Amino acid sequence: MAEMTLLQAINDGLKTEMRRDPNVVVFGEDVGFLGGVFRTTEGIQKEFGEERCFDTPLSEVAICGTAVGMAVYGMRPVAEIQFLDFIYPGFDQIVSEAAKMRYRSAGQFTCPLVIRSPYGGGIKVGHYHSQSTETYFAHTPGLKVVIPSNPKDAKGLLISAIRDPDPVLFLEPKRLYRAVKGEVPEGDYTTPLGQAEIVHPGQDVTLIAYGAMMPIALEAARNVEASIEVIDLKTIMPLDIKTILDSAKKTGRVITVHEAVRTCGMGAEISALVAEHAMEYMKAPILRVTGFDTPFPYTLEHVYLPDAKRIVMAIEKVMGY
Repeated sequence: MAEMTLLQAINDGLKTEMRRDPNVVVFGEDVGFLGGVFRTTEGIQKEFGEERCFDTPLSEVAICGTAVGMAVYGMRPVAEIQFLDFIYPGFDQIVSEAAKMRYRSAGQFTCPLVIRSPYGGGIKVGHYHSQSTETYFAHTPGLKVVIPSNPKDAKGLLISAIRDPDPVLFLEPKRLYRAVKGEVPEGDYTTPLGQAEIVHPGQDVTLIAYGAMMPIALEAARNVEASIEVIDLKTIMPLDIKTILDSAKKTGRVITVHEAVRTCGMGAEISALVAEHAMEYMKAPILRVTGFDTPFPYTLEHVYLPDAKRIVMAIEKVMGY
């Protein structure tokens, strides 16, 4: 196995699936010759040509609409939105067209597309390039939302997303693009969608996170005396409810972590699920460590983003309840 960054693993996943399936095409703003603003598609146009990796106009509605049309007619488009913050012009195409295609056609059509986009803060690019708005899409039936946290999963989840018969929003934590490295299997493999992983077994507290918050959650787990079970969701829609509830029942203490705003974030949904199905097992209130209900700041980015210290405080609170 080769050691790769998360960015390199995504690039390798795209190339692996494009070599296997000639119907896979990659397009978006600057993804061709330039290789994307973060260079995640570097070398793809050179290998596969301009017909299978091409630049688009600066129009998110056109990118998303084109992807829907190509998917319905048998292609496997992988469209890139340069930053998740800019996806809103294409929002209607994603939630009203792609996500509804199977249902509205009574199963006659599917919409096998992937929309990739960097999300989140941590690289000091201001409030228009740092937002985490994944729950807008997790709210949409018919749409899968995938968020990897490490190179191995990034490649495996991306290949699974491309092969899925329904639309997938694949969100990439930009702060981890070059910050994490790991061994990645060569060639073709998949990581199942909708299946969380217990990455750090424990007995006292369940710590649930995804994407860019996973390294922070693991850091916090290593800096307390309590036995912390850390779950990487990997897919926030559909949620792996069984893994969440089994862990909650075992530990009796649950903390969720995400950098998105607090109100109506994934932490709220997970808290409701635990309260509804495992309340009798709880030894302490269910806590959330999140971003704040404000626009994403520039100079105070380090204050806004959850860190290990805030998670440790939450752990100490539930352990001392």
